[in-house]
Amino acid sequence: MTPMPNTPAPTHPSGHHLAQLNIARLRAPVDSPQLADFVAALPEMNALAESSPGFVWRLQEDPDDPHATVTPAAFGPEYIFTMSVWEDADSLWDYVYRSGHLDFLRRRQDWFAEVGERSQVLWWIPAGHLPTEHEGAERLTHLREHGPGPEAFTFRQRYPAPDAAPATAHATAQAS
Repeated sequence: MTPMPNTPAPTHPSGHHLAQLNIARLRAPVDSPQLADFVAALPEMNALAESSPGFVWRLQEDPDDPHATVTPAAFGPEYIFTMSVWEDADSLWDYVYRSGHLDFLRRRQDWFAEVGERSQVLWWIPAGHLPTEHEGAERLTHLREHGPGPEAFTFRQRYPAPDAAPATAHATAQAS
């Protein structure tokens, strides 16, 4: 899996960006007729995300096929996932719920079975850091086991980005 090259996004005032992991349990194999509409829409949905305000990066499984779905080793072969990085939660929210993605999202029952527990997690990362599948799986497990908190949270119960103050406070103290 390789990072997608794109122009750097502005950094959140705290020096952090928002990472998200979303897993889905497939109703059928990804190459089945049942998932044909889902697979056919991937290029459009990926392009929409990449052109959305606040988009920073998304994980790609195959650099030769940027629309390939990612099959997570951490969750099992019947799952796929998306992982992306955004400037802030509002930018991600706008993409998910206020763009053409919403029509796609409304069809999720056609393609995905109920996971039975939380399937999305959000967390803050230092700007420039690219999260890994393992990191996302750890954050989702943390959310499932401990509920929302600063380490792993949801759209419904958000937490602010950590302060970038420690390095700045130290530098300010030295300047005085």
